Amino acid sequence: MASESRSGRPRASSREVLAEAACELFLEQGYDATSVSDITRRAGVSRSSFFNYFSAKGDVLWSGFDAQSEEAVRRLRDDVAIDGALAAIGEGLAPDALALAITNAEAMGLAAELDRDRAVRQFRLQREIAARMVRGGAAPLIAQVRAGASAAAVLAAVWAWADRTASGGSLTDILTEALASA
Repeated sequence: MASESRSGRPRASSREVLAEAACELFLEQGYDATSVSDITRRAGVSRSSFFNYFSAKGDVLWSGFDAQSEEAVRRLRDDVAIDGALAAIGEGLAPDALALAITNAEAMGLAAELDRDRAVRQFRLQREIAARMVRGGAAPLIAQVRAGASAAAVLAAVWAWADRTASGGSLTDILTEALASA
């Protein structure tokens, strides 16, 4: 089938359609064997459309979490209470490509990729939480240690939530429980 040139916005260029196409392909042929070109072909969009939404293939899985995390960072920078800012991550995150990837990591062949990406996101949160704590008067070392625990609690909660999405567990409730443990 020949590719047709289209003008304007492609019919299926949303993040969700791209994420759905990516997850289907990851399940069918594995993460490493799937290229951005494969994803865009499946979704019916150009490579440039893909890169309007994502900077890399792995970001397809994290877009929902990243959006919620960015909002939490804005709240932390506005000196909102830390646990409240972090718990809010769960308010807008619906079961999505990330939850599907977590529960099917082995089948998709992306367990190592998820671990790397999780560590990057955990550190970003830790850095922002620590900065908020220092602005609130905490000693830098104590802030780093506590921020590390809080950031780890957020990602642990996301993983626990992904395992419970079939049973309908609320991410906000799991986050609140995890943050209380941190």
